[in-house]
Amino acid sequence: MDRKGKKTFESALSQLESIVARLEDGDLPLEESLKLFEEGIRLSRFCNQKLNEAQEKVEVLLKGEEGGVEPHPFEPGDTKEEE
Repeated sequence: MDRKGKKTFESALSQLESIVARLEDGDLPLEESLKLFEEGIRLSRFCNQKLNEAQEKVEVLLKGEEGGVEPHPFEPGDTKEEE
């Protein structure tokens, strides 16, 4: 959680990792396993949403035709730099 009490990507990811570890142990009753699984799905969706939001904000700086640097939206899989 951040200072304002909102869940952060990092805190959600940490919770998700903890849930996965507990489920992998296999020592939980079925009912508790299902509750943890549901919470894990919720956290996974939250993390995915935060990653999508971050991706939309990321810009790549590329050299323009006149030699100056210009911002361009980041495109997944686009790892080539323009010369």
